[in-house]
Amino acid sequence: MKRVAAIDCGTNSIRLLVAEATAPDSASGAGATGELKDLDRRMQIVRLGQGVDRTGRLAPEALERTFAACREYAAVIKGLGAEQVRFVATSASRDAENRDDFVRGVVDILGVEPEVITGDQEAEFSFNGATKELTGRPDLERPFLVVDIGGGSTEFVLGADSVRAARSVDVGCVRMTERHLVHEGAISDPPTPGQIAAIKADVATALDRAEETVPLREAATLVGLAGSVTTVAAIALGLDRYESEAIHHSRISLAKVREITDRLLSSTHAERAAIPVMHPGRVDVIAAGALVLLSIMERTGAAEVVVSEHDILDGIAWSLAG
Repeated sequence: MKRVAAIDCGTNSIRLLVAEATAPDSASGAGATGELKDLDRRMQIVRLGQGVDRTGRLAPEALERTFAACREYAAVIKGLGAEQVRFVATSASRDAENRDDFVRGVVDILGVEPEVITGDQEAEFSFNGATKELTGRPDLERPFLVVDIGGGSTEFVLGADSVRAARSVDVGCVRMTERHLVHEGAISDPPTPGQIAAIKADVATALDRAEETVPLREAATLVGLAGSVTTVAAIALGLDRYESEAIHHSRISLAKVREITDRLLSSTHAERAAIPVMHPGRVDVIAAGALVLLSIMERTGAAEVVVSEHDILDGIAWSLAG
């Protein structure tokens, strides 16, 4: 058993998992998949991808928010005595011209270099993190289609026990919001029918690209990851506060996702902010994120989505367990 720390820095949020990891033991049936025991799991909305789609650069204030979170995480990692740290950076830092500034800052604070991974690597981590607990479930058919809706990109990965096909496309809750819902420097509140149609068209084109690599409609079980999905699930479950245990492995129907998406798209900032489970950092981007999820369910024909709180972060931690 070793103590490991995984950091996932995306377009909208940065998350930390410190866990005790037991490597898979092929000689033991019970331990064949290994085990992760959470010691600390936390998240901050830092909006690293602020303006990247428009400017091609990471904004100074976005970098400083991210570095502030890194300083907090460095203290947690030291306090818990993690032996290994892996920092994975995703869509926003792939796209930015000044990503070297980001890399230097992270190294100075945490002593490790962020790995700016490809979309396909991101998808594989997400698949491993999300499905290790599901492989023995008799009520869930294979293959799984794991869908990770991030801030700047969405990953699709199809597989049973291992990855069969994967693709990353540039649609996410932050990118769609900034591209289609911002008018004269302010987010439309609520969006116009034309803006909603523009998001749908963008997502449809992205799904066409994804289907060039991943046979989306062959999935037997759709598994949804990340904040847009878990927030929709929390609303669907009628929670008074965000409860990870209740959300993890919940099953939300297509009809419920459609109902919640319509509600979010027709609501104002104040109405969305008043939803008890809504993180303040998601208020402006959740409508676009829900619409991405709905579009995926409609394209794949999924009657429901199985929601997982375990995702790329857990996949990063598993990669340190061996």
